[in-house]
Amino acid sequence: MRIIAMSREDCVELLGRVSLGRLGCALDNQPHVVPVRFSYADNSVYMFSTVGKKINWMRKNPKACLQVDEIGSGSNWSSVIVTGKYTELPEDRHAAARERALEALSQYSDWWSIPLAERRETVSDPAIEPVFFRIDIESISGMRALPEA
Repeated sequence: MRIIAMSREDCVELLGRVSLGRLGCALDNQPHVVPVRFSYADNSVYMFSTVGKKINWMRKNPKACLQVDEIGSGSNWSSVIVTGKYTELPEDRHAAARERALEALSQYSDWWSIPLAERRETVSDPAIEPVFFRIDIESISGMRALPEA
């Protein structure tokens, strides 16, 4: 197996193909990583969630990362990491960006199910606050494993 660096173009292509990744954030030197659905567009990754630990932490420390894999086998995989800044998309100030996020995420019929299911297990309030946000990409890198010929 050979492991090689991916070009930016290859990283962006993978972000366009894959819709499930792991979002990382940190507060007070404590990391937090959770699975998320996302959609890539315009040098940002768009996501939806509900208010909870990750949203509260990113509101205090907007530095975040997203790690995405595409695995064919143990010797044939690609992995991309993006780092950037959390930007919340409230309806009143970011109507166009929020609409883009909704349009991009709606291609996955269950884009909303992970965050809502998680919150409904811990909160019985039917007025759970939805949050659309994006990570504006500051850096992107990737590695790819290829089987030996």
